[in-house]
Amino acid sequence: MADALSVIPASVLRNLSDKLYEKRKNAALEVEGIVKQLALSGDHEKISAVIKLLAKEFTYSPQANHRKGGLIGLAAATVGLTSEAAQHLEQIVPPVLNSLSDQDSRVRYYACEALYNIAKVVRGDLIIFFNQIFDALCKLSADSDANVQSAAHLLDRLVKDIVTESDQFSIEEFIPLLRERMNVLNPYVRQFLVGWITVLDSVPDIDMLGFLPDFLDGLFNMLSDSSPEIRQQADSALSEFLQEIKNSPSVDYGRMAEILVQRAASPDEFTRLTAITWINEFVKLGGDQLVPYYADILGAILPCISDKEEKIRVVARETNEELRSIKSDPAETFDVGAILYIARRQLDSEWEATRIEALHWISTLLDRHRAEVLCFLNDIFDTLLKALSDSSDEVVLLVLDIHACIARDPQHFHQLIVFLVHNFRVDHSLLERRGALIIRRLCVLLDAERVYRELSTILEGEADLDFACIMALNLILLTSSELSVLRELLKQSLVNAAGKDLFVSLYASWCHSPMAILSLCLLAQAYQHASAVIQSLVEEDINVKFLVQLDKLIRLLETPIFAYLRLQLLEPGRYIWLLKALYGLLMLLPQQSAAFKILRTRLKTVPSHSFNGDQLKRASSGNPCSQILHYSGSQITEDGNLRQDNGNLQNGINFASRLQQFVQMQRQHRMLEKSQEQSIARSSSTLSKEGPEAEESRGPQTSNSNLPPSRSSRRGLG
Repeated sequence: MADALSVIPASVLRNLSDKLYEKRKNAALEVEGIVKQLALSGDHEKISAVIKLLAKEFTYSPQANHRKGGLIGLAAATVGLTSEAAQHLEQIVPPVLNSLSDQDSRVRYYACEALYNIAKVVRGDLIIFFNQIFDALCKLSADSDANVQSAAHLLDRLVKDIVTESDQFSIEEFIPLLRERMNVLNPYVRQFLVGWITVLDSVPDIDMLGFLPDFLDGLFNMLSDSSPEIRQQADSALSEFLQEIKNSPSVDYGRMAEILVQRAASPDEFTRLTAITWINEFVKLGGDQLVPYYADILGAILPCISDKEEKIRVVARETNEELRSIKSDPAETFDVGAILYIARRQLDSEWEATRIEALHWISTLLDRHRAEVLCFLNDIFDTLLKALSDSSDEVVLLVLDIHACIARDPQHFHQLIVFLVHNFRVDHSLLERRGALIIRRLCVLLDAERVYRELSTILEGEADLDFACIMALNLILLTSSELSVLRELLKQSLVNAAGKDLFVSLYASWCHSPMAILSLCLLAQAYQHASAVIQSLVEEDINVKFLVQLDKLIRLLETPIFAYLRLQLLEPGRYIWLLKALYGLLMLLPQQSAAFKILRTRLKTVPSHSFNGDQLKRASSGNPCSQILHYSGSQITEDGNLRQDNGNLQNGINFASRLQQFVQMQRQHRMLEKSQEQSIARSSSTLSKEGPEAEESRGPQTSNSNLPPSRSSRRGLG
């Protein structure tokens, strides 16, 4: 300190801390001259003493004017040192950097000015302080004082020039600092950061692309800035980097893919578009590097397929097709389970297009990696079943395609049908809205006879009789063009072994519904049995539901499907039992109904025919007064039991046993219906005894709406 005081006059030191700028400036010029003389004489010890004095007594002084004088003095000393300044920078620069964060804006301004003048002298030698300078400039770019901001901008431009021409700059040391600052929200800081990224990327010897994953997320964050200028700068920087990626042989796609996946879900439209555009390029360029990230990428693409912005939808679809066209081996880190998880999750999307593409992915995986997909079947099966309730027919059809593909294996086929019946049982709305579509499609995909046999086997042992009744599959069989082959097979039931087996297989479950059995018999041309079924019906069977279904059957008899039956009426003598069955149906219909008029009109067109005694005897059902119904050598007595005689077999079908099976099943249904009616009556009686006050206190849980619906209120697949 004494050395410094011996070379710097007291008047100079006094003026250096004066409140007037001109006096401080003149004093600084004298300091410059003194230091220059010391440098020429090589007395660096005294130079160090002068710098130490300026730093300690001035730049760290509690007096603002002293700090201002110290800063201008240090800059002057550096100018005086010229080429000798580098060896004293460790003393000169730290006090100046400290002053850049001074609480006094004027001090901060002079600090910027001082560092600017120092940098002009030492140029590249200043690089060793780059990170500290960058950190200070980052803060000053958002300074509250406009003059300080202006001075900082000048200093910033000079430092950029120095860095671009220096071969000492360390990008490895700088990147952590940049990464730390990238998520700052201040617009001035953001402009500052983008400016530096752009400048450094323009330097051929600096590999900014190699460190892109470190600050890529920050750049994407800026795309949604409220300032158009910042958005434009960030977009420009990203566009430049994307172009470099296209031209670069080695890029870390993986780390960047993780960032892009997150940004593809941004609420900002421009950010989503940019992210999905990058993903599109990565899928084209990334190759094997991206295999471990396929699931994450797919998770980003699928929602964008339904984006409200058309540009995003277009790029997302293109990317999706590109990704699906890449054939990868599970042995090469291709995670089938992860892809399935994403596809399954997207089946819950509110957007139809996304759900459809998710199903296409499951289908693609089944086609390419069937064994691996089936290993995850338990994870996706319930979701696929749930998707059968989707509001979109296209989604439902795709789900059925997938189910059919899975069900090529016998054990999976049985599992599918069991689960399907279960879903129909617990969700009657699914049965009503989608039942026919689902069964028809499965019949096309999996062989109609196989599907119907399996359904019949399951329904045969169905404990829920109401459900078994409404699950009757007759109307689908009678109306669907997809089931024409099955109808033709059933028409051969009395003459063909395959037809007989199918008839017997269906009969057990279809006897839950009188109308189903009647339609099955008419289709199989088992007219005598149809007549016996009609005559076996009792009063309780002929309810509103029965009449509604009978109306449907009568109308179906007028369709092309039953053209063969109507033509058979041209030979009434040969088809006596058909005629009797139709007349039996006519007798069950109310005269005022439209179905009655339709059937009566049809029967009036039957050619007149004289029956001989034997024919009449064969056609007779016996004396009604005897209360015994005769059927082909068998009798159903008053108590509902069947008494069999010989001659009741036709093509191996024991129709007498079938009729007994039907009668017993209908008796079970009647008992169930009576039980339900008694339950309703008891509930109503309880409510009446308790009075309106008790009913109100019970709330909705005692409402009749929560009681099991009557059979007549339920609808079937038809």
